[in-house]
Amino acid sequence: MAGTIKVKWYKSWIGYNRKQRASVRGLGLRKLNDIVELKDTPAVRGMVKKISHLVRIVD
Repeated sequence: MAGTIKVKWYKSWIGYNRKQRASVRGLGLRKLNDIVELKDTPAVRGMVKKISHLVRIVD
């Protein structure tokens, strides 16, 4: 995998466990509706998959 992906945080983490909150912060997301551009690596994809109910990959 090469290039970058854009990840948007679209749903609040209230009610979810600390590991999922840590994944959101680890991706660099600070506020709801934030969009960050990250390198497309297996580690980043794994974090996004872990919290796929809270974030979306945007174009």
